[in-house]
Amino acid sequence: MPLVTVTLAIFSAFPMFASFQAALEKYLLQALVPEAIARPVLKSLTMFAGKARTIGTAGLVVLTVSALALVLTIDRTLNRIWRVREKRPFGQRVLVYWACITLGPLVAGVSLTLASYALSASQGWAQGLPGGVGLLLDVLEFALLAATMAGLFHYVPNAPVRWAHAWAGAIFVAVAMELAKRGLAWYLKEVPSFSAIYGAFATLPILLLWIYLVWVVVLLGAVVAAYAPSLAMRVVRRPETPGLRFELALAMLAELDTARRAGLGGLTLPQLAARLRIDPLQLEPVLHRLRGIDWVARLHEAGPHDDDEPRLVLLCEPEATAATPLVDALLLAPGEASGAFRRAAGFERMTLTQLLSR
Repeated sequence: MPLVTVTLAIFSAFPMFASFQAALEKYLLQALVPEAIARPVLKSLTMFAGKARTIGTAGLVVLTVSALALVLTIDRTLNRIWRVREKRPFGQRVLVYWACITLGPLVAGVSLTLASYALSASQGWAQGLPGGVGLLLDVLEFALLAATMAGLFHYVPNAPVRWAHAWAGAIFVAVAMELAKRGLAWYLKEVPSFSAIYGAFATLPILLLWIYLVWVVVLLGAVVAAYAPSLAMRVVRRPETPGLRFELALAMLAELDTARRAGLGGLTLPQLAARLRIDPLQLEPVLHRLRGIDWVARLHEAGPHDDDEPRLVLLCEPEATAATPLVDALLLAPGEASGAFRRAAGFERMTLTQLLSR
């Protein structure tokens, strides 16, 4: 709600964008919200946006902070789905998402206005093919929503997400949103209990239910996009047994060391997951720890495609590297109770080569 209000408030602040605002409201009315609640909701949002200029500096700051907090919550949730441990700098996230709040609706408004103008300018053709025009608008509506979700899944997680996987989740969201919208509209038509119980306030619980459904659909789409690589590779997730991350770290280091000796110059995360036959998302926390002790690094290279995977390269020499940092990070942290066990096991005398010996 705060996000949409801020978006419409930006349009209402500039009279030259009036047609863009009208087109955007019409899109929100027809595409994102069931018809039973769209008109009263957009009426309220437009009223709030129109009054945004009169609430003063403090109120506008609170509204903007609320919208950014919502966006940062989305950012945090999507990064958790992708199991990202390293977040972007806070200032960078705020600037990027503020640009999305302002420029994204503007681009959508311009495209929708041009589409409306093109249809109006071809009245004779449109009247001749009403069914075709309606189908075309539905396809454009579907494509715009899917493209928005694909961009969300591709750019928001601080992890490499291929466009093919992002589009898989986006198409799922677009289809599920349409089904949810039709299902909710059917339910409200066949079961008029909301109006009977809540009367004039029936819009509020319906809107809250719709927001919940939309959020669930978006999260499910993110799960589809995040797990698309493991589904494509037909690998399974290993159960979280004691010492699993330490074992995975040893397996990853062994594969990277083998790749370096073979002159491959590193492996991408999908390649590493395919060799180990494990879910790539399960390797992310281990990779974060290995990068934290400066044993592994991600090498980003400029390529012809935007979704080129970075290579993982081994930074240490196993023969000359003590095994203690890896043991401390993933197996057994130093402690008074475990001191005798660590001395008896001889962790301080071990090298990484001894741990990688098969």
